[in-house]
Amino acid sequence: MEASNHIIQIKPWEDNDLDLLFRINAPEMMQHLGGPESKEQILKRHKRYLELGNRARMFSIIMLPELDPVGSVGYWQTTWNNESVYETGWSVLSTHQGKGIATKAVMLAIEEASSENKYKYIHAFPSIDNPASNAICRKLDFQFISECEFEYPPGSFMRCNNWRYNLIGK
Repeated sequence: MEASNHIIQIKPWEDNDLDLLFRINAPEMMQHLGGPESKEQILKRHKRYLELGNRARMFSIIMLPELDPVGSVGYWQTTWNNESVYETGWSVLSTHQGKGIATKAVMLAIEEASSENKYKYIHAFPSIDNPASNAICRKLDFQFISECEFEYPPGSFMRCNNWRYNLIGK
């Protein structure tokens, strides 16, 4: 992984992370995810993040030592090709992109998911038009499976790359 001077941690999603969610919802941040959500959709998403059960984990990404929230990362149970797997997703604020922060955060989330010993694989489905997120998958040694059609947001389909990471033996 790239050397970087940026030290981060991930922490479980909290009520005070709502402002971060609104900041992530900027048009330039949501261009590969169907565009910004309405205020009502953001409030519902925040509530879902706070109420996640044992099938998912959502984290804020915190820059140290300043303790500034700079993004989010998480994973959740899903079924892909009739197999229960984790799916992961992340978002780093535009002003902090290109510094290796997302790569480190995804690595930390993978470590969390791996420690649960629930599923063999974690998948990422970045848009084929999102070179930065696809590069993160390559840097972290995800295995490229194929291009696929993926529904996100619900009711909207996009072309994605299916990347898979083996959690066993991590």
